[in-house]
Amino acid sequence: MSEKNSALRQFYQKPLAERRAVAVGWGELDADDVSALQDSGLSEEQADLMSENVIGRYSLPFALATNFLVNDRDYLIPMVIEEPSVVAACSYAAKLFRMSGGFRASSDEPIMIGQMQVLDLANLGEATERIRASKAEILAEINDGAGSIVKRGGGARDLELREFSDSRLGEMLVAHVLFDSRDAMGANAINSALERVAPKIELISGGRVNLRILSNLSDRRKARAAGLIEAEWLASDSESGAEVVDAILEAAVFAEIDPYRAATHNKGIMNGIDAVMLATGNDWRAAEAGAHAYAARDGHYTSLTKWWKDEGGNLRGEIELPLAVGIVGGATRAHRGARAALKILGVKSARELAEVTAAVGLAQNFAAMRALATDGIQRGHMRLHARQLAMAAGAEADDVPAVAERMIDEGNIRLDYAKEIVEGRKRG
Repeated sequence: MSEKNSALRQFYQKPLAERRAVAVGWGELDADDVSALQDSGLSEEQADLMSENVIGRYSLPFALATNFLVNDRDYLIPMVIEEPSVVAACSYAAKLFRMSGGFRASSDEPIMIGQMQVLDLANLGEATERIRASKAEILAEINDGAGSIVKRGGGARDLELREFSDSRLGEMLVAHVLFDSRDAMGANAINSALERVAPKIELISGGRVNLRILSNLSDRRKARAAGLIEAEWLASDSESGAEVVDAILEAAVFAEIDPYRAATHNKGIMNGIDAVMLATGNDWRAAEAGAHAYAARDGHYTSLTKWWKDEGGNLRGEIELPLAVGIVGGATRAHRGARAALKILGVKSARELAEVTAAVGLAQNFAAMRALATDGIQRGHMRLHARQLAMAAGAEADDVPAVAERMIDEGNIRLDYAKEIVEGRKRG
């Protein structure tokens, strides 16, 4: 295939089949992948095996965000989400970042944290020292049973101990196993490792291990992305680029200082990140937990992004958050749609996936702030929402654009009015 370029002009205006054909060529998808995109990507038999008490399947739109240039490489971003404004806003934001060189992204080694809660200790300090002295033996036992992940270069890397001397239950020791999960998210591997080594921890400490579970605050496994948008690209009919930069900075500082605003600010970031996590079969709930815990790491819930104006008056932004993602194991391989999504992305490692996902979060955050600080969030959102209302009102597929356009033209974007229009069109 020729050199890829994700700056696809007017991609949203192309017919669905033509958009899908672009994805097929981009990701070199086979017939099974195309079938997965056309249905839920999951048979009823597979669904029954994946979950419990299954009665069917539930589908969401599988979309592509365009224009992403991350570390000088073009990406089409698979997003599974029902909200059209997220995909549109992400693509537009990526276009603006692209015009100034795209995103620069990086990530940490894929180190997960597994926790063991040790109770009923005769002496907290002595137990800590005994475990610390046996660290090499403990790590070796974990890695002896870790199997294929060690062969791929992963496994237990370190052991850290945290003492809690005055909990409501008395003294408590928490042992952290730092585990390199390579290209897997790592939950199953690390939980199995903790189960395996818990008896040894009890023997060495003289205590009792209660909980043994990974932590979703994977702050050793962070991803970050940064980018620049030149002020001139932000000008509108009513505001200069400099004015828009200042308005966005005002919105950013609001989120930094106020947790009520930060919660919504960060939710917007996760709109983009969760959509990629869902598309690729990753655990979006774990990403949510880690992100929000990280946002409160200093005892004050704050923004996951930072925005500032450089010496040239241009807008710069960066994001950093824990992102435990995988490209092997779990639903990333069991779900045909997730496999197709990973082919379209073309990522070669979990770290690359985390970096691209962080860039999506930064793009989505910019787009939301720009809308809030200039036109207001409802203008673009409601235009896209009109289509959903037309569908909910019972409009046939061919009539949806006309019904939505009439609501937009008349500034009356409501379900009851959509039903009125639909009924009128049916009567002729």
